[in-house]
Amino acid sequence: MHAETSKQTAGMATAAIAASPPTDPEYPHSLTISLPLPSHHLADTIQRALSVDQEISPFVQRTYTSTPDSPILQIHYKATTARMLRVATNGMFGSLGTVLRVCEELDVDVLEKELGE
Repeated sequence: MHAETSKQTAGMATAAIAASPPTDPEYPHSLTISLPLPSHHLADTIQRALSVDQEISPFVQRTYTSTPDSPILQIHYKATTARMLRVATNGMFGSLGTVLRVCEELDVDVLEKELGE
């Protein structure tokens, strides 16, 4: 099964979520979250902040992808069950919300400049 979700809000791109067909028999459930950000610098900062917390369960694997030429942070998940995938991604979205709020508070000028506000 392949599913993809993406939203466009007020001219700003929001995260895209894609579930891919299983490629790893040990971890048959997978999900990739593509998070567009104003700059590669913010994508890298958020990746470093989130990667500090390792997955608690051995039934879930998480990796990140970002490239210097793109402001998109990709978060890749693989899990043994759909439930473990859901629990892991729910936790990550909570952490992501916190990190984004901190970036907004600490880098107000940077965010406003990069968003053109």
